[in-house]
This record gives sequence, C-alpha cells and structure tokens, in this order.
Amino acid sequence: MGIEYKREFFDRDYSLGETYGRVWKYARRYRLRIVIGIVTGMLTAGTLVPLFQVIQPALEKVSANEVEAVIGEDGSSAAGEPAAEAPAPSAHAEGKHQAKSKLERELAAKATLPSWYPKAEKIARKCGIELQTSEGGMSGALLLIAVFVIPLIAVARFGLLFLSQYCLTWAGTKVVADLRVDILRKIQEQSMQFYGRIDVGQLMTRATADPQMVQAVIQNMLSELARAPFEILVSVGFIIWFAVANHMLPTLVLIGVGMPAFMLPIVTLGKVIRKWSLRSLQRNSVVGRRVHEILTCIRVVKAYDTEEFENAKYDAAMHNLVGATMRSVRWGLMVAPMVETVGILLLCGFLVWCFTSHVTLANVLPMLAPLLLIYKPVKQMSNLQVSIEVTRASLQRIWSVLDVDFRLPERPSAVRKTSFNDKIVFDDVSFRYETAERDAVSHASFELPRGKMVAVVGGTGSGKTTLSGLLARFFDPCEGRITMDGVDLCDVNMSDLRRLVGSVQQETILFNDTIEENIKYGSPSATHDAVVAAAKMANAHEFIMSQPEGYGRMCGEKGFALSGGERQRIAIARAILRNPPILILDEATSALDTVTERLVQDALANLMQNRTVFAIAHRLSTIRDADLILVMEHGEIVERGTHDELLAANGVYRRLCDMQKTSP
Repeated sequence: MGIEYKREFFDRDYSLGETYGRVWKYARRYRLRIVIGIVTGMLTAGTLVPLFQVIQPALEKVSANEVEAVIGEDGSSAAGEPAAEAPAPSAHAEGKHQAKSKLERELAAKATLPSWYPKAEKIARKCGIELQTSEGGMSGALLLIAVFVIPLIAVARFGLLFLSQYCLTWAGTKVVADLRVDILRKIQEQSMQFYGRIDVGQLMTRATADPQMVQAVIQNMLSELARAPFEILVSVGFIIWFAVANHMLPTLVLIGVGMPAFMLPIVTLGKVIRKWSLRSLQRNSVVGRRVHEILTCIRVVKAYDTEEFENAKYDAAMHNLVGATMRSVRWGLMVAPMVETVGILLLCGFLVWCFTSHVTLANVLPMLAPLLLIYKPVKQMSNLQVSIEVTRASLQRIWSVLDVDFRLPERPSAVRKTSFNDKIVFDDVSFRYETAERDAVSHASFELPRGKMVAVVGGTGSGKTTLSGLLARFFDPCEGRITMDGVDLCDVNMSDLRRLVGSVQQETILFNDTIEENIKYGSPSATHDAVVAAAKMANAHEFIMSQPEGYGRMCGEKGFALSGGERQRIAIARAILRNPPILILDEATSALDTVTERLVQDALANLMQNRTVFAIAHRLSTIRDADLILVMEHGEIVERGTHDELLAANGVYRRLCDMQKTSP
C-alpha cells in the first residue's frame, strides 16, 4: 500500500544563505548571549596554546634524561665500559668549558621554554620557590606544569566551556520558541480559503515536529560553531608558527596540502544527506496526517469496523518513513568514519615522510599533537555538516509556512466600529473558491435590517454556509461588496467586526476544558454568575448541574464527553454570553431533540430581540417567523419572501416544505 507525500501548494525551495540568514533575524535579538557564547568558545580553544607550548621542552627534557642515563655521571656507559679516554684538559680550560656548557644549557633551556614561563618563575621566586636547578634543569618546570598549569587550564577550560554551551543553548531555545509562536500566529492569520486547501495533519507536523528538530540541532550547531572552528584555527596557527620558528617549511607545505582532504567526505555527501533528510521530513508529515485523521474520525472508524484497514495504512506510512530515515542516517553515519579514515591515511603518510626525511621525534611531535587534537573538532565539523543539511530541510518547510499569505487584507486606515445601527447590505456579491470551477455564491443581493431575522434555506451545496462566511468575513467577495451601516466590511477593523458578529456553527466544537471555560471562551472576563445566566437562557443549566462536577466538568476532546444536544446548548450559551448585536445561526438547533429544540427556540427568541439574526436551516419549522427567507440553488438566490409568501408562490420553497411536511 503506497503512500506518497504531496508538496503543499505553498512549498518552495530556499538557498543555504537565505535559509540560515533568516535564522539570524530571530537570533540577533539574543545577540548578547550569543556573543558571550562565541567569545567563551574561542577562549576555550585558546586554552590549548599553553599545552602545545610545553610539549617540546618536556620531550627535550626526557631526551636529556635518557642520554644521562646512558652515559652515566662517572663517564662510563650503561654497559659498564669506560668512556673513551681523552687528553686531560688544564684546570683553566676545564673551568671555562664548564661555564660555557652551563651557559649553553641555560640558553637552550630558555629557548625551549614557553614565553609565559619566565614570568611564572619570577612570581615563584618572590614566593621563595625555585623552579629550576642550578644547572638549568627542567624538573621544576615539569613539576609546575603538572601540579599547577595543567589543572589551572583544565578548570578554566571547564568554566569557559560551560558558559559557552549554556549561553548558546539558551539563545537556541529562545529562537525556536519564537519560531513556534510565529508559526502558530501565521497559521491563525490565514483565511478560511487557506484551510480549505491544506492538509491539517501535515501542517501540525510543521508546527510541532520541525521546530523540535531545529531546536535540538541549533543548540548543538551554535555550540560547535563557537568552539570547533577556533580549536582548528588555534591548532593550525600553532603548527604554522612552530614550522616557521624551527625552519620546517617543507613539513608545513605537506600538512597544508593534506588538510583539505579532511573536507572531501563532507562536500561529497552533503547534497545526498539533504535530499534524504527532506524526504524523511515529508514522510513524517504523512505519518502525522494519518494519526490526525484517525483520531478526528474515530467514530467513523469504530462504526465501520475499519481499525485494521487504518492500521495497514499507518503501517505503510511508517514503513516509508523508516526507509527514508535510515537512508538519511546511513549517509550521515558515513561522514565521520570517512573523515577518520582519511585522517589516519594522511597521518601514516606524514610519518613515512618524516622517517625518510630524518625528522627528529622532538621536532615532529609538537606538530603531531595539534594535528591529533584537530581530529575531534574536524569530526565535529563533519557532523555539523550533516546537522546543517537536516536542519536546512526543516527550515525550508518552516519558512514556506511563514511566507504563505492567505490573510484577509486589513487596511491601515480601517474604520473602528463599536456598534451596529442600521443594516447590512449584500450588493451583487459573488464568490468562488480557488479550487472550484463555478461560483459558490453568485450575484447575491439582499438587505439585513437591524433587529430583523433573515433565514436561508436550500439543498446541500447551495451556498448557504458560504453566504454566512461572507457575512462574518471569513472570505472576501470576488465581486460586489457587503456593507454594514454603509461601510464596506473590507474597511471595518477586523477585531471590531468579530465583536459585532457571533455565531453558532452546525458542527459544534468544544475545547478539552471545563464547561464553564468553554462558555466563557471569547469572554474571558465574564463572571460565574454571567456564565450561569447564559446557560439558563440556553436551557443548559439543568443538565450541567445534574453532574457532580457541575460547571467544572471536562468536555473532552472536541466535546466528545457530552452528547450532541449538550454540546449545541453550550455553544449557544457561549454566543449568548458574548452578547453580539449580530448572530449567525448555522443549523443551530439541528442536533436537539423536539422538546429541547422548543426550549432553545424560546431562549433564542428572547435573545434575538433588538438583534439581527442570520439563520441557516434545513428544518424549515425553525424559520417560520423569519422576516425574510432566501431560497438558494447552486449559489443563486432563486426565491425570497416571508414564509406565507413563498408558500403562495408554489415554487422551490413549497416543494421543500412538502418534503418535510411542514406546510399548513
């Protein structure tokens, strides 16, 4: 069972510079923390320099000790044989030779000491501590390095590394949090046209899973970028300095030629990794879509006993996801071993060259130590390349969402409107959905006076709900215009319009919260007494109080813990509490039984006094008293009038009444 991912209509590709350049627009508001993290990361790399500087003096000391052990203080060799005899020098010549040898040893020792050692020695002398023997030996220096310098460097490195990672992780977390907020804000800004074209399950994956992946990678990426490049820079800088200072330019050239080979696996595999990472994300969206559809339609799944069918489809989606993920993982895992293999081969070649060129161990090891230390940051950089490609795929999907623009335009000079005083006019209004072949509403013209009730009837797909959506400005007309008190709805402040128009939809959706919070939704400052009063007007108070939790009862996901009639009455109570001057009732009583329907109709009759009501109904008995009834077919208003007038016309409305047996 094949399940393929389909790109959304708003998906687009972004260059590497554009992808990560936009991340910086989010990150720059936290630039102080980022700067601290980067600087401390650079200083962490700088702590390697003292370690590099002590390598050669330590090696030369070890070499000198080995020579002394072989020759022996009495002039005999380690094998017990006397050294070759030499003519006995005069006392003056011997003293001069000893002084010269001592001076040479001191100069040699100072030449190989790190630049900071004389200062340390001076401070130690002030404290009464001698770090060198009278012969200029390095024993004291080695002791200093072992018990003071290296522990001090280790503590400093720990503190700098912690500070760097903390600051960068904090900044990365804030960046992703801002991304999540902007994604949700952008999604909610879109018009209903947008939601009619997208897959909600895949959109949920973009809003949740993609930022989560970005969060994990950005934190590591910033941390590694702050440290690894500078560790490489410090190591390479020391190699260059050491080679120049010790006249080893051929060795430097050889290292310079071999170093770029480290980057070969990264460059070679980068595009492949990005390709399969993007495919893995796309198939993960399919998995998210399947879960969303199953949970949303669980009642249908149960009713038709299709659990195994849905399990098979989900298993196929998971199989595709695992395949793409493992392809991406396989290519990603190849990078580090390839870098390691190239590094080992280059090191072996370098050692062979040193052997054939008769380079001494004391001269080559100070260069090999930084090369070995480079391995870890280079490996981190190779893993970073994998992370960059994976994150780039997620960021492209995020930027595609943030760049889509299906918002209803709101003019900067929008009219503030706090009340509805006269009438609403539909003036030759037509509307067509972008994916449709014909108009959903065609040339609709009528008036909706203040305090009156206008009802719309018609078959499924006739355009009734679209007409109510135009009134609430979920859409804008393609032709014509809708005015409120003479002001085009497109010119009215959107927030003001939402406060003036309340609605009870055919499909009642409640939040997974208490009954009271659902009634208060949209009116957060309402008191408990106001909530109870609204519930009583909607005839919901009795069934609410019949439960032990009362108004604190949880409604469940989408209100599934309640019956259809209970959900509908809570939705009506919510609209009553908001108390808008204009009400849209889209099949508001369709889920109620006969007795409850009459009670709710009485409550709505009280509510509709001095208010404008736009009602949509299939049950024609609920709109007998409407001031104007519009009959729609295929998006057009084919009849209009009162109940009695339409019955007398003996047209479409009369046929609908006869079908429902509602005519007198």
